[in-house]
Amino acid sequence: NSPFFQHALNSGIRRYHVAPVLCQRAKVAMSHFEPNEYINYEKLEKNINIVRKRLDRPLTLSEKIVYGHLDEPEKQEIERGKTYLRLRPDRVAMQDATAQMAMLQFISSGLPKVAVPSTIHCDHLIEAQAGGEKDLRRAKDINQEVYNFLATAGAKYGVGFWKPGSGIIHQIILENYSYPGVMLIGTDSHTPNGGGLGGICIGVGGADAVDVMAGIPWELKCPKVIGVKLTGKLSGWTSPKDVILKVAGILTVKGGTGAIIEYHGPGVDSISCTGMATICNMGAEIGATTSIFPYNARMKKYLGKTGRADIAALADEFQQHLVPDSGCQYDQVIEINLSELKPHINGPFTPDLAHPVSDIGAVAEKEGWPVDIRVGLIGSCTNSSYEDMGRSAAVAKQALAHGLKCKSKFTITPGSEQIRATIERDGYAKILRDVGGLVLANACGPCIGQWDRKDIKKGEKNTIVTSYNRNFTGRNDANPETHAFVTSPEIVTALSIAGTLKFNPETDYLTGADGKKFKLEAPDADELPKLEFDPGQDTYQYPPKDGSGQHVDVSPTSQRLQLLEPFDKWDGKDLEDMLILIKVKGKCTTDHISAAGPWLKFRGHLDNISNNLLIGAINIENGKANSVRNALTQEFGPVPDTARYYKKMGVKWAVVGDENYGEGSSREHAALEPRHLGGRVIITKSFARIHETNLKKQGLLPLTFADPADYNKIHPVDKLSIVGLADFAPGKPLKCIIKHPNGSQETIMLNHTFNESQIEWFQAGSALNRMKELQQKSS
Repeated sequence: NSPFFQHALNSGIRRYHVAPVLCQRAKVAMSHFEPNEYINYEKLEKNINIVRKRLDRPLTLSEKIVYGHLDEPEKQEIERGKTYLRLRPDRVAMQDATAQMAMLQFISSGLPKVAVPSTIHCDHLIEAQAGGEKDLRRAKDINQEVYNFLATAGAKYGVGFWKPGSGIIHQIILENYSYPGVMLIGTDSHTPNGGGLGGICIGVGGADAVDVMAGIPWELKCPKVIGVKLTGKLSGWTSPKDVILKVAGILTVKGGTGAIIEYHGPGVDSISCTGMATICNMGAEIGATTSIFPYNARMKKYLGKTGRADIAALADEFQQHLVPDSGCQYDQVIEINLSELKPHINGPFTPDLAHPVSDIGAVAEKEGWPVDIRVGLIGSCTNSSYEDMGRSAAVAKQALAHGLKCKSKFTITPGSEQIRATIERDGYAKILRDVGGLVLANACGPCIGQWDRKDIKKGEKNTIVTSYNRNFTGRNDANPETHAFVTSPEIVTALSIAGTLKFNPETDYLTGADGKKFKLEAPDADELPKLEFDPGQDTYQYPPKDGSGQHVDVSPTSQRLQLLEPFDKWDGKDLEDMLILIKVKGKCTTDHISAAGPWLKFRGHLDNISNNLLIGAINIENGKANSVRNALTQEFGPVPDTARYYKKMGVKWAVVGDENYGEGSSREHAALEPRHLGGRVIITKSFARIHETNLKKQGLLPLTFADPADYNKIHPVDKLSIVGLADFAPGKPLKCIIKHPNGSQETIMLNHTFNESQIEWFQAGSALNRMKELQQKSS
């Protein structure tokens, strides 16, 4: 390459200025930050052609990108919802709370460097308290040990490091790393955000990320494909968020499990690129593997504005592979007319309880939910784009013109340093502050429970409205009585000005400071800034070319970080007479299994974080959280203490759960903790996808009742035996013997989804143990 071209790559100049001097099929870098890692559409095209010939049918877009990343596409069995695929993702992204465990696992693998481009993003450990700058300074001080570990581990193993203050992982990925046709895996459940740029971006646990970083094919059950056909066009108060709020109401929190949601149809073009990302992001709330939109002019416009017109030009050449084939078949089709879609608000306590905004006031009064809004919160990885901030500012500006400010407290979370700097320059931030808003750090903040909330006492019944994605009990502020509702940022802003759920901005009037009534106009705002984005402060640390001499420090006395010890191998025997640690009643998300908030500081220390094991789960025996009977002493006590007691006594234990066990965040601590404290089996009516895989990776047995009614046969005081493990095989149910205290026994059958290599993980004690066994064999 010419010296000028090299200069253009290295300096981050917008490279499309030099594109005409290159040949048509120029090498185009995946990102400004990795000038020597190129987009490989030719390989994608070759694999798609092999699979299309084999299947002899039109392909959906998600099939093209997934099958286009197959390892050995000529040989693999492909059946939607049935077979396991071995895939070669293009890159890995990790947020700081999950990266700690992922990097600790990678270190214990003994490998010298990551095999694919990988990044770490510091966004989860910054607590919202006093405002952006103060909170960021405090977080850097409190988390210095962890940030230092991640920065040095990144440097040693070839991983890019985005410093605290850079922004939320998913916004950074959209701005810099996602592109049409990419396959990216991220250690956060909202990784599907990248589908807004036409990529297959999937949330996983840290052990899955380790596989990809180690250059091992990554396994995924061949997804089904749910098509969402969009017709009409968005207008007025209706926003992209309303599309996914509506879809969540239709499919529920588990309706997307094992499937990719693929949006298509003429309505797609009325949605901005960042709006498509919002829709894909919250697809995590319906259990979807990921969500995706087809490559179009809105994506091209966004790529150009973020300095990647060269990627857009290359995508134009390969466009036929970045859209679905005509005549392709979906496993299920939902149709939504955007012209008829009304603004929605979902909640409380679950993101699939959908209501039109026009109805929520009456529903809240009928249900006894508080109608006064204590806090409105906009931003988060779901809704913190330039367009989101602009539409919110357009609402706020109208209130200010009539002498009004927010009746509720109001906070704003910019998605990235680039968004923060640009909304400051363009005046949006000032408008939002003037209406009463507090601008928080470029981080997750209250969305994940990083909120030092002072305006209420714990146990006080209250309502908040957010533009976030999740609203499980206690998620935002650790108060189980906080009724959290999710909606669009512009609706949050309007409701915060009115201060009540009973306000419908489409029809209702506000009273200005002059006593005159006025109605808010539907907000209108640019999807992208007229000027270029202001990048703000440089917050990226490049990994050195050779990091082998870099020292990574983990103190043996640290309370935040702990090197991992391998889990014990299966002893070759059946699991007999296991005690039941807890029989869980109702919803049990990963927040219930391994709470976030104040516990985030222990994400790199397995023994310390295990003190939150299942403290949020409701025990069916007494209807209480964090109170279980110790079967050996007959005393009731906290769940983690009871588990530790059983472990000390050498007694194996099991957990019995309900439907969609482990929904929500991708946090693998919810699988590491039960394994660390002596758990062996988790038996449920059904599992959420990521959690089931995480349990397998750590050597646990996730099993489901062949007959869901058998859940009622097991009592917390029973003992359980899993027999037939010597013949453990794919597709073959396992037998469970329930031993009741009165001496009677019952036998039930339990299903599983293990394939042969996953059974080897169980036998080796974990996927990481198995990886090391294979390394030793090959060396």
